Amino acid sequence: MKKRGQGFTVSLMLMFLLAVVLAGCGGNNNAAPSNTAATEAPAAANAGTATEAPATTEPAAEKPTVAFVYIGPPGDGGYTYQHDQGRLYMEKELGIKADFVENVPESADAERVITELAQSHDIVFTTSFGYMDFTLNVAGKFPNVKFLHASGYKTAENMGTYFGKNYQASYLTGIAAGKMTTKNHLGYVGAFPISEVIYNLNAFTLGAQSVNPDIKVDVVWTNTWYDPATERQAAISLLDKGADVLLAYQDSPATLQAAAERGAYAGGNDSDMSKYAPDNYLTNPVWNWGPYYVKAVQSVMDGTWKSEQYSGDMADGMVELAPFGNKVPDDVKALVEEAKAKIISGELDVFTGPISDNQGNVKVQEGQKLTLEEVLGMNWLVKGVEGTIPQ
Repeated sequence: MKKRGQGFTVSLMLMFLLAVVLAGCGGNNNAAPSNTAATEAPAAANAGTATEAPATTEPAAEKPTVAFVYIGPPGDGGYTYQHDQGRLYMEKELGIKADFVENVPESADAERVITELAQSHDIVFTTSFGYMDFTLNVAGKFPNVKFLHASGYKTAENMGTYFGKNYQASYLTGIAAGKMTTKNHLGYVGAFPISEVIYNLNAFTLGAQSVNPDIKVDVVWTNTWYDPATERQAAISLLDKGADVLLAYQDSPATLQAAAERGAYAGGNDSDMSKYAPDNYLTNPVWNWGPYYVKAVQSVMDGTWKSEQYSGDMADGMVELAPFGNKVPDDVKALVEEAKAKIISGELDVFTGPISDNQGNVKVQEGQKLTLEEVLGMNWLVKGVEGTIPQ
């Protein structure tokens, strides 16, 4: 009874003090500053009822650790440079600092590097075709890490692929080359005789033939991604055979520089290379990886990532066309831009028949189109290409 009586007395005292406080508050309706009401309104809106506890703020989700594996040096141009620009864009957009390892050969050493990165990163981007099997092997050992491989076709539950239809821009470059040649003879310095390079060579040829049906294209394979000396010699050999416009599928500007020395036109690959020979530069396909890297990493952060084979294009901006060189006439630019608009709208598909190979076999019937899978597995050369695919 003593304990209850003490509680009753305290209750009466509290009721008395509360009445005094309420009376005081009611006598000064304008006492609160105007910004107090503004800052309290959102809290009231989220409170539910007056007796509920204040809402708690969820801690920010921890940002994933990200790493990239590069085939070459980022440098100031080419394929690896464009990937690195994409990495920097992703870092800026998401506030994530990513790691990278450059000059990783497409050999067992790649598997060692990828394995080391997987031990301390949540997401690993491997950016060259030759890393495919090594990436797949490591993905099997690290099921909680997300792996994304550029240009490949093998996937796993925690490994996806990404690339883009750069052949669309190769076709447009071919249009420019077909209009700029005076000899109807073009040259192509191919990196490796793999489908990625083959379908770009074919698209370049078809683009040129769309405006100049007499075009022929000589191809030389260098088996390099970045070897300026080797690529320069390949370009010179094509110029010696009479080609007056060249395109190269490598990281270095060696082909463009060799062409400029002979007064010929040329384009590079992957990035804008106009600064190396602005008066002899044509144009070429350009990669824009940044938006994809943001999308992929954000999906991991959101918990929505799933393995897929992503293929970007000119419509979504992953593939672009570099600015034209100084000497490309306005009428050529206009022709290319017209075709570009049709590609983006879907009106123009690069691999629409009739298309024959350089052995005389019809590969795509009139009115038919190659599927993306058929394009990505291409192992034949279109009519007009002088050369073979080494076995």
